[in-house]
Amino acid sequence: VYLLFQALRQISQRTISTASRRQLENRVPENQKLFQEDNGLPVHLKGGAKDALLYRTTAGLTVCGTIYALYYLLVSSMPKKPN
Repeated sequence: VYLLFQALRQISQRTISTASRRQLENRVPENQKLFQEDNGLPVHLKGGAKDALLYRTTAGLTVCGTIYALYYLLVSSMPKKPN
């Protein structure tokens, strides 16, 4: 138990090296240009095909969920038949 505790303490005391991390490119200015461009598209579709797919999937799941909920509301509102 003591060795496990000591090993955990040693791991927790290690410093995390940031030198080996890759520097990420700052893409904020190009994203600002993309989203501020006046091209007639709504903001939730300006990201391209990925955004369109995500939007359509979300809309489809919403419609299916609404139909499912209404169906079960209708089923639960009907009186049960006696056996």
